[in-house]
Amino acid sequence: MEAITAFFSFIQGLGVNVMMPILLTIFGTILGAGFGKSLKAGLTVGVGFIGLNLIINNVLGTSLAPAVQEMTTRFGLALNIIDVGWPASSAIAMGTTIGMFIIPLGLLVNILMLVTNTTQTIDVDIWNYWHFAFTGSIVAIITGDVMLGFAAAVINMVVVLILGDITAPQVEKSLGMPGVSLPHGFTAAFAPIAMFINWVIDKIPGVRDINLDVESMQKKFGVFGEPLMVGTVIGLIIGCIAYFDATDIAGSVTVILGLGVSLGAVLVLIPRMASLLMEGLLPISDAASAFMQKHFAKRGKIYIGLDSAVGVGHPVTLSLALILIPVMLLLAVALQPLGNQVIPFGDLSTATYMLVLITPIVNNNGFRGLIVGIVVLAIGLLISTYMAPFQTAAALQAGFDVASYAGSADALISSLCDGANPLTFIFVFLSNINGWVCIGVTGVAAIVFAIWNRMRILKEAKELHEEA
Repeated sequence: MEAITAFFSFIQGLGVNVMMPILLTIFGTILGAGFGKSLKAGLTVGVGFIGLNLIINNVLGTSLAPAVQEMTTRFGLALNIIDVGWPASSAIAMGTTIGMFIIPLGLLVNILMLVTNTTQTIDVDIWNYWHFAFTGSIVAIITGDVMLGFAAAVINMVVVLILGDITAPQVEKSLGMPGVSLPHGFTAAFAPIAMFINWVIDKIPGVRDINLDVESMQKKFGVFGEPLMVGTVIGLIIGCIAYFDATDIAGSVTVILGLGVSLGAVLVLIPRMASLLMEGLLPISDAASAFMQKHFAKRGKIYIGLDSAVGVGHPVTLSLALILIPVMLLLAVALQPLGNQVIPFGDLSTATYMLVLITPIVNNNGFRGLIVGIVVLAIGLLISTYMAPFQTAAALQAGFDVASYAGSADALISSLCDGANPLTFIFVFLSNINGWVCIGVTGVAAIVFAIWNRMRILKEAKELHEEA
């Protein structure tokens, strides 16, 4: 058992940049793409992930996050729960008992669901299994029962895999990613909210006809509608609000211009990194499709489950992200009377991931995406405030140094990723009532969802077989 635990801890410690190329190389070779082709594809995907992480963490993290924090100081915001960000959240999740076993457990769940036709997704994004471990760890702390925590993690994964299945056709159409689904524990959790709001908008005369087509607007405005110019203008506006100082015009102009160029670079570089990911995934996707057609002719379509980072390069998603990240700060202030105490900080840039599945669900409509984005951010802030005591308890159990992040040992920490996760909130809320009630309610719901998904998959497979 110790050897198994050590092995998966080693795999987990490699990180997504190393782990994904290894997994995709093995996966592609098994599927018949050939070792050399699979190795090149895997390394290309690894390069894409490195590029995305550098841009999101280093450019957005070091440019936009300080600007938002400066606005916080300038306007005297009184919020006392620090958002520690997803790196800290993932470390907390993986530092628990459930986190140590989540990778083999997640792989087993995925295989069983594939065999039973309750999912179409082969989730190779095993690094992001930490989202399920996060949910399970907090449930285990609340209930005092680690087995209930494992059950919660499994149920969470089942639901997310199915959400990945049912949103995959929209991902293919909107994001241009054939054979790919996004069973990301954080991103997929907001899909049901987006579906509901999109449905409500469809029922409102006049409003349902509003369509801000970001891509068409970019063409209409010529060079000033290109992502580079859009990002630069947004960066200049944010910079003026955050940094302009009439007593130091030269200094403030320097910082403002730097922010404008940085955000312009984000809108140019992220799509290029995303295209590298797609270049690497295409041979694996083609091999998977051919393999399934050959060996499982009566199965529905099979998708490769990937990190939602592959979808952040869409122009609608990027444009909405740059608008909504500063808006998040305004929401944090506006929601104080309703109980919000979280100051967005560590996850300011990763708020982009909230929007990845929203874009395809609203069919690239910028207006609807903006409405949904504001709603999910508001909900997320309130959830992260509610989750703060439980996330802090999990952090302390995992040996996380809360004081170094929050300023004192008795302070509370939270995060947008995964502390703002609606699915995690459901588990935690029910666990506070009773652990067995939580597992019973969510377990039955997951089983019903899985049966419905199986019926949908078999129907799709039958239609594909008849067409063939």
